[in-house]
Formats: sequence, structure tokens, C-alpha cells
Amino acid sequence: MPIQDFLADLLNPDLRFLPKALAVAVMSSIVCGVVGCYVVLRGMAFIGDAVAHAVFPGLAVAFVVSGNLIVGGTVAGVVTAVLIAVFSQTRRLREDSVIGIFFVGAFALGVVIISRAPGYAGSLEQFLFGSIAGIPDRDLVVVAVAGLGVLAVVLALHPQLVAVTLDRESARALGLRVFWYDLTLYVLVTLAVVISVQTIGNVLVLALLVAPAATARLLTDRLAVMMGLAPVIGSLAALIGLYLSWSWDLPVGATVVLVLTGAFLAAWLLAPRHGALTHLVRTAS
Repeated sequence: MPIQDFLADLLNPDLRFLPKALAVAVMSSIVCGVVGCYVVLRGMAFIGDAVAHAVFPGLAVAFVVSGNLIVGGTVAGVVTAVLIAVFSQTRRLREDSVIGIFFVGAFALGVVIISRAPGYAGSLEQFLFGSIAGIPDRDLVVVAVAGLGVLAVVLALHPQLVAVTLDRESARALGLRVFWYDLTLYVLVTLAVVISVQTIGNVLVLALLVAPAATARLLTDRLAVMMGLAPVIGSLAALIGLYLSWSWDLPVGATVVLVLTGAFLAAWLLAPRHGALTHLVRTAS
């Protein structure tokens, strides 16, 4: 499909779900791109995966009772984040062990809950892989408000979050309350995941959280530039992925993830300072 036809479809009043899907995808990419920088720098991609699974029971309950999916997922994710933060404080267990227990338990609970709803198979597929056609107008507003809230918290607490992300022991020595900043970061990751899950799906949302930030990390050594690049990379991937999926009738979430993967591979190979091919050329010369 020519790009001009895609732009015409975006303006077509009979296809109102398409610009809504693009708006949610771009907003999600911006929020995930910013929050994902902390995730990548801290090496906590597993936590992002855990949160993506942890929101599932909340989504399932909200679906069964015809409630708001974003609110349901947020409540479940925050509860799980608090439990992980509390249980991780004991030195008898590593953080990844606690995360593994809670995220599989939460996901299993979500599967059990949604299995009790009519149309179980179709509903489960929508949760796992996303659906661009089912985004109501009220969710567009909720995503915008939640996204602005996340960015406001990041702006207010950025120095403390960076300190805790890069060196927890030094942050503790400086008097920072590491537990509360850990909890704040978990909640930010939860909100980033929840506002993204309807477009890209529960299974694939981790890519939106990690891939743009990881790609930006290959392109720059400066954190400020990285946090500016990651949302741009994610937003462009969302736009290109939606265009390709609409043109060739492909799954939106999977297409966006493939575009993100392609961008990461291109950066890994061709990044000006850290690209593999760039390094080979520099070494050969």
C-alpha cells in the first residue's frame, strides 16, 4: 500500500480505530522508551517481563466484570510490584527468584480467571497479542493521563532513579531510601506495560519496553541523549509497524516488534562507535 493511501485511511472517519491505535501505540512507545532506559541500564529486563505477566489477572478480572482494562491491570501490577519489592528485601533470596515466583503465579491466576469468561479463546488471544480494533475512546484518555503521570514522576525523581539504577549500594550510602525508589520504578514499569498491552499484547510488550532503549544505548554514551532517542525509536517503529500491518494484513503487535528488532540489529551492526561492523572497519584500518 502506498504511504499516501495509509495516510488517507488515517483520516477516514469510517476507520476511526486506526488513528486511535496509532495514538495509543505512539504514546505507549514514548512512555516505554523513557522508562525502558532505567530497565536497560539496570539490567532488569526480567522485571519488565514479570510485570507484563503480573498485570494479566487484573486485565482478566476487568474483562470478566466489564471494567476498565487499564485500571484492572494497573491494580494487579502495583500489588505484584509491592510484593516483589517487599520480599526482595530479605538476603536469603535473590531478587530474580522472588520475581520468578510472583510472575508465574500471577499469570496462572489470570489464565484461570479468564477461562471462566465466555469466549475464552478469543479473549485470551486478544490479551496475549493485542488488538487495534478494540480500543475505546475512554482508554485513549486514560492512556494519555497515565502516560503524562509517568513522565512527570520520571522528571521529578530522575536523579534519584539514576543513582539507584546505576549503583544501589552507593545510593544507599548517600542516604537514599532504595526500597522506595525500587518500588517507584516497579510501579512506573507497571504503568508503562499496562498502557501498552492493548495495542501490542501481553506477550510482546517487553520488546517495546527494552528494544528502543537498548537500541539507543548502542547509539550514544550519554544518558540524556539515550532517553531522548528511545521514545523516538519506539514511536517510529510503532508507525512503521502499523503501516506494514495495515498494508499486508499482518498482526500489529508482532509487526511492531519485528521492526524494533530490525532497528536493534541495524544499530548493533552500524552504530558509529559501538557497531560490530564499525569496530571491524576501525580495527582493519
